[in-house]
Amino acid sequence: MALAARRILGLRVGLLRTAVASLLSLTFTGSLFAPLASIEGANTAYATVLFGVTLLFLIGMLALAEVIVPTGSIPPPVDWFRAVRGRIARTRRYSRITAIAVRHGLGPSLRGRERTDTGLARSVRLALEDGGVTFVKLGQVLSTRPDLLPPEFIDELTTLQDNVPAAPWEQVRAVLVEELGQAPEEVFAEFDETPLAAASIAQVHLARLKSGGEVVVKVQRPGVRKVAEGDLDIVARLARTLQERTRWGRAMGVLDLATGFAAALREELDFRVEARNLAAVAAASDGHDIGLPTVHEELCTARVLVMDRLSGVPLRSAGPLLDERGADRGELARTLLTSLLRQVMLDGVFHADPHPGNVMLLTDGRLGLLDFGSVGRIDAQLRAALQRLLLSFDRGDPAGLCDALLDLVSRPDEIDAQRLERALGQFTARHLSAGTRPDVEMFGDLFRLVYRYGLSIPPEIAAVFRALATLEGTLGALAPGFNIVVESRAFATARIGERLTPESLRGAVVEELHSLLPMLRRLPRRADRITSALEQGRLGMNVRLFADDRDRRFVTGLLHQVMLTGLGATAGIMAVLLIGTTGGPQVVPGVDLHHLFGYNLLVISVLLGLRVVVTIFRPRGA
Repeated sequence: MALAARRILGLRVGLLRTAVASLLSLTFTGSLFAPLASIEGANTAYATVLFGVTLLFLIGMLALAEVIVPTGSIPPPVDWFRAVRGRIARTRRYSRITAIAVRHGLGPSLRGRERTDTGLARSVRLALEDGGVTFVKLGQVLSTRPDLLPPEFIDELTTLQDNVPAAPWEQVRAVLVEELGQAPEEVFAEFDETPLAAASIAQVHLARLKSGGEVVVKVQRPGVRKVAEGDLDIVARLARTLQERTRWGRAMGVLDLATGFAAALREELDFRVEARNLAAVAAASDGHDIGLPTVHEELCTARVLVMDRLSGVPLRSAGPLLDERGADRGELARTLLTSLLRQVMLDGVFHADPHPGNVMLLTDGRLGLLDFGSVGRIDAQLRAALQRLLLSFDRGDPAGLCDALLDLVSRPDEIDAQRLERALGQFTARHLSAGTRPDVEMFGDLFRLVYRYGLSIPPEIAAVFRALATLEGTLGALAPGFNIVVESRAFATARIGERLTPESLRGAVVEELHSLLPMLRRLPRRADRITSALEQGRLGMNVRLFADDRDRRFVTGLLHQVMLTGLGATAGIMAVLLIGTTGGPQVVPGVDLHHLFGYNLLVISVLLGLRVVVTIFRPRGA
């Protein structure tokens, strides 16, 4: 009977659910047909009826269970146990985060009350710093989104630091032994147990290889991955809630932002990714203008990174040395900017966090880059759009700026491109007209304009602007008065000039011909097929109705409303007919069975009608 019910429904129903439904069905039909047991021969005569009623009740029970609790929506007991453990861990972490927020004066904000004092941004920064690695990184990512946050928050979040006390040497040594397979004194000739620097993800130690080379060893802090994974789960759940329940969350694509942030942080926790990033940047760079450390891949694991030490001093403390050497600060700044712009525009792999602590003044007078855990990647299409954006900035061309901007961002379904172009025309007149000197504030105005028109900046492009904003502070410390916008325009103009040389034009034509050649070879055969089909009257066209998911959702919602309306109207008509019928069996004195069914159907009709009315008048997108 259970197999027949599952076959008729066409569903794969679980064994436990089927067994419970079968027992209930047998119990119901047994009590329903119990009076027949006293009649001789009735059980045999009504056997098929008994089986049919039992099967019908069983199918109804299974169908109702699928409507209320679909198969697979309740996890197995093992998953329940894991879910409970995860919920307990999340609750503990929630309580710690809440305590940190209250300690920094953010309690009113958590309760929905708005703080009006000017220290809110600083309180948020301090709370994020105390929250640990995940929230520090989240704040650094948010600092790249001036289209989402006010300027005072951007200014505070750009100063986020994740300096923490060093982990005990015993814990660090245990990580080294686990990752390298042997004690550090067996791998290295010397190893300094006191770290050079310590942060929330890792700490750096000096060491010397048995070959004599001096290296730095980056060791991941014990337990940091587990903490980060728990925090990322919290961030993902919060983003999912905002995406589903708020319009601004859907407009900004907070779920995509959280997903991209989680992927970037997991990459940063895997030091093998950092080793590959450094190798990719080094391969694309000529290596002469900017110094890059060499990675010892044979000693690198997911939690240990070994690379050559760059001899020099951090840029933030290199001022006296620069003055003593009489170095050309402007030329050094131009070299660093050119290197980063080449990484962004030409190579597609770039250092995403060039703050002064990650830039060194080397002993040979060059600049060097450190810490490639945060690296951005952009594809060829986005690089081309960025180049067109810079070219439009250089020309002051609103139409070209509009086209390049729409190629860069995730555009909404409906946008008034003409109004956007006029707004960009006012933007260029204010910032790029003759006699004006562009500065970094120009990008802030551009971000606000992007947000006003509902455009969403992809994480890759946000990382580019974050890197440029960070670099602007670094270059300001290196060479005060250095204008990054003017120098970037000069870089774009020089690259365009390189592309217009005869050799570059010849190479571009050859590349285009190589890409077009396969299509040109297939073109005559395809044209012949089309003309043959036209001549023989066999030319057809396949069109998929409702290929767009939005059309399918609209039609499905419309059908649901029609079905609910029909069911509600049918239930109402049946209720009226049953209520008006007399002479049915008495349930209680004065109430017969027809009236009881009628009133129940009337309640169902009203509920379905209210559901339809609410659906009709609910605001769009709510």
